[in-house]
Amino acid sequence: MEYPDIAPLCKKLGIPPSAKNATGDYYSLPAIHDASTGIYISDSILIAEYLEKTYPDTPKVFPHNTLALQSAFGEALGGNLTALWNFIVPAIYDKLHPSSQEYFRRTREKSFGKAIEDITPKGEVAVAQWAKFEEGMRNVDAWYVKNGGKGPFLLGETPSWADIVVASCLVWMRIVWGEDSQQWKEISSWNNGRWSGIVEAFKKYETVIWAR
Repeated sequence: MEYPDIAPLCKKLGIPPSAKNATGDYYSLPAIHDASTGIYISDSILIAEYLEKTYPDTPKVFPHNTLALQSAFGEALGGNLTALWNFIVPAIYDKLHPSSQEYFRRTREKSFGKAIEDITPKGEVAVAQWAKFEEGMRNVDAWYVKNGGKGPFLLGETPSWADIVVASCLVWMRIVWGEDSQQWKEISSWNNGRWSGIVEAFKKYETVIWAR
């Protein structure tokens, strides 16, 4: 699915917008259609919440009534990754097909106020920004440390929504930069290998369902 096609397809299928922004309704993926109930829904956490309520006999990603806390975790995680965007946005652009590149360039250059080619910091600024990103990941690691060392996940041995969000971000970085890239090798080594450990713990859930 190319970026310019997301909103038209969602509107065609009756999938509601994920959010609203300054220009109006904002459509994003993932989105699902549950043929059993007729429901169309988008936004990852809303999808997870819906599935958990609709199919209570399946494994829970919000155990012990932790939806509110785990939702807050997602927001806090995002706040610690702000320095990442300057490095990864241009790398994303290089991975896209031409139709998505045009959309991505237009929207991201508007957000950053500069050309895609000028977003990545250079020299001492790059060193400082990368260190800020590492510091943000160190803050997230401190939350994991509070599980008492009882397992790789935030709740110890039980994987939950928070871990899925973290693992998804990490796999995204690995795909964008490449498994053999210097960036991914550095991230994998941070915090005593915490992040590569989480990716490995979720490896059994990695499935390619469609690819070009």
